[in-house]
Amino acid sequence: MNRIVVTGGSGLVGKHLQEILPDAFYLSSKDCDLTDIKKVRWMISSYTPDVVIHLAARVGGIQDNLKYPADYFDDNILINTNIVKVCKEYDVKRFIGILSTCIYPSVVDNYPMTEEDLFIGPPPPSNFSYGYAKRCLAVQIDAYNKQFGTKYNYLIPCNLYGDYDNLHNENKMHFITALLNKIRNSKDNSLHLLGTGKPLRQFMYAGDLAKIIKLVIENNITESFNVAPDFNYSIDEMARVALNVTNKDYNIIYDRPELDGQYRKDVSNKKLLKLFPDFKFTQLKEGLKKVYDKIS
Repeated sequence: MNRIVVTGGSGLVGKHLQEILPDAFYLSSKDCDLTDIKKVRWMISSYTPDVVIHLAARVGGIQDNLKYPADYFDDNILINTNIVKVCKEYDVKRFIGILSTCIYPSVVDNYPMTEEDLFIGPPPPSNFSYGYAKRCLAVQIDAYNKQFGTKYNYLIPCNLYGDYDNLHNENKMHFITALLNKIRNSKDNSLHLLGTGKPLRQFMYAGDLAKIIKLVIENNITESFNVAPDFNYSIDEMARVALNVTNKDYNIIYDRPELDGQYRKDVSNKKLLKLFPDFKFTQLKEGLKKVYDKIS
């Protein structure tokens, strides 16, 4: 049996992984400061993993990214560089880095974007420093594989939501949780959202990503690929689905259109479905109901 260490193990995806990989070691920032390479060496030497699933990152909403771009870049570069470097030093067999579709270019000629489109342009300006830092992890993994013959890979999931999001800090909530939280806490029978509601997004239940990670380990998959369902919604469509699921008839009020972020960033899942042709994603309404029931 593989000894598995999960960084960022107390976060959204980590909690879902705990349900299906209960014997892994789940570590949070309280257990190890990944920006400190000495502490990373202590962690890897202590747990002696065969597999590291790297979920840890400094994350936040658009406003936080715009306010602290240097902090997001510095912290994520240190976290990612340290963990990959130390895994190589201690001969960790498998490393699976979890990235984000925000690493993709802000504009491409054709959608959905494939893995080959990753480096044809800069990431969106709304979170450019986080996007570049996570993109650098993809470069580092590819470079280590080429130079050292490691079997490391990365997965690029779309926007996530799930049962274990941060409910105490709205700046750190994923969009769906923040949306459902706004619906639950509305005082005027209105749903107030930032932007115009026009940007298009793919949303995936975090439990589905956890299942894909488990399949990657069990089948010894070393390819890197996107993880996303086929469906693509505008923010306004998503808000209306959420209102339907929660049985609310609220007016939707939009403000500050400059906070739209990237208009479109849907990615292709052809590579994933070639690897796992029978995989079924959680339907949107089913996933939203699970999350709403959890936070209500």
